[in-house]
Amino acid sequence: MTHESGYFVSALLAGGAAGTSVDLALFPLDTVKTRLQSAKGFWKAGGFSGIYSGVGAVALGSAPIAALFFVTYEGVKYLAKPQVSPQWEPLVHMIAASAGEVGACLLRVPVEVVKQRAQANRQSSSLNEFKHTLKTEGFRGLYRGYSSTVIREIPFSFIQFPLWEGLKGWWSKYQGHPVEPWQSAICGAAAGCFGAGITTPLDVAKTRIMLAEKGSELSQGRILSTLRLVCMEKGIKGLYSGLLPRMLWISIGGAIFLGVFDKARKTVYTLYNKYDEKIS
Repeated sequence: MTHESGYFVSALLAGGAAGTSVDLALFPLDTVKTRLQSAKGFWKAGGFSGIYSGVGAVALGSAPIAALFFVTYEGVKYLAKPQVSPQWEPLVHMIAASAGEVGACLLRVPVEVVKQRAQANRQSSSLNEFKHTLKTEGFRGLYRGYSSTVIREIPFSFIQFPLWEGLKGWWSKYQGHPVEPWQSAICGAAAGCFGAGITTPLDVAKTRIMLAEKGSELSQGRILSTLRLVCMEKGIKGLYSGLLPRMLWISIGGAIFLGVFDKARKTVYTLYNKYDEKIS
């Protein structure tokens, strides 16, 4: 076993732990956000009842999605950082985060489709929505909104991860030693909140596309036409439906996600190296 394998094993396990922690802890906020963005309106979509509708999909999908993202993210950073000068490191973080999101969305989108349809229909469940989607739209229906999800995630990652890394670097330099996990969590919350606010219109478009009826114009997945339709229906304000719960969810989520990731990665990496020394 090598230093490199320990690096990637720690990223894999830490990513899974971080993703599961966030998605399950903050699921009610995500449900509120989805229902605010639904074309049916908040109360018709369920209001505050059945707030855990769709949690089954998240329970199954969170760990592999986050693990896939972080293995890709850390892998690109690991390979690219030695090749560039320090001033280009933010670009490396942007590229690494984008690569991670494109890969993770292969798992995230089916989970999002099932989860959001269950969230917007409180009388349904993740399993029922999964079966219904396969029956009415086939396997392809599980990937409704893939492009809109990627288009949402890449700008968000372009903002969040370089800002997170930059804030950690500034704080480390200021105090003269690497940041602690709780400090990483604060940096993650600030970066996530900022990124969430800017990219909310893209999140609204993604939600509308995923919840649209089969055969409708929105189901075609065209982001610009979806944004125009939302504007026509609800004005500019409609593009920011769910803004506060999304910012709150991602702020708290960023703190937990990135804080837990840093702590878990260091712990797993240390344990992995101790185990490696014993068997070497």
